[in-house]
Amino acid sequence: MMAQFDVYQHVTDQIIASIEDGTPVWRKPWTGDQGGIPFPRRSTGEFYRGINILMLWARAAEQGYRSAHWFTYRQAQEAGAQVRKGEKSATVVKYGTVDRTDAETGEEKTIGYTKAYRVFNADQIDGLPEDFQAKPIEAPRDLGTETDPALDAFFEASGIARRSSERPEAFYDVAGDFIHMPPVATFHDAAGYYATLAHEACHATGAVHRLDRFSRFNGRTDRAFEELVAEIGSAMVCAQIGVTPDFGQTAAYVESWLRCLKDDKRFIFKAATEAQKAADWLMRTAPADLSEQEVAA
Repeated sequence: MMAQFDVYQHVTDQIIASIEDGTPVWRKPWTGDQGGIPFPRRSTGEFYRGINILMLWARAAEQGYRSAHWFTYRQAQEAGAQVRKGEKSATVVKYGTVDRTDAETGEEKTIGYTKAYRVFNADQIDGLPEDFQAKPIEAPRDLGTETDPALDAFFEASGIARRSSERPEAFYDVAGDFIHMPPVATFHDAAGYYATLAHEACHATGAVHRLDRFSRFNGRTDRAFEELVAEIGSAMVCAQIGVTPDFGQTAAYVESWLRCLKDDKRFIFKAATEAQKAADWLMRTAPADLSEQEVAA
């Protein structure tokens, strides 16, 4: 009998492999450089969400795909195109519900399910219109060591208080509900400053009057979980506002992430879901000129 495919284990194993290799998938997908990978979209143009973003970033980085669009085999055929012979698919996840009747009580129940399905990048498909092909590489946003007014406006629009001092630490103060940042001049470049600010802003979305994440996730893994949420969430935000971050997490953090991932195969799914919520919250407050199109479910 063929073993049942475990989508949670499959995804977790891929993420673990990328971390152990020293290249977590959310650190790679930046537009504006030779290795940049665009935010993944369905064949319809809708953006993928949550864990699917990480999975498709990982596949695109591994194979060098530059197109943003992904198709099922059938979708490619319906578009009058054809997946090239020998091309390998990537795994994405679909969440859904089904109504069932309890055999003993007769009660109707709605049960959630997770299903894996396969997609191909437009770079693997012949005959697609030019709209689906990789766009020319964008010039990176050269921020130097000065602040960027548009990015300042983006973070100020969130309403999250920001303080600065000579103290060489960036952090979110839960009790005071503010972000502390060292002066921008102390960063090697302003892109690093705004990436760090995005990380702390994602932490701040966990406050009770925002997403109330802190009260929902507690226990021995809470610190590793929250840091992973903030790092993945900031990656999602930065990819949408044109910032190329330079993440630098400590070995201790990475070690704790790996331990939690290996202990709980659903850990990365939970983190990606909460990271998406954090990114969505920040993008909803964004000025119109810095907002990407609505990220579709």
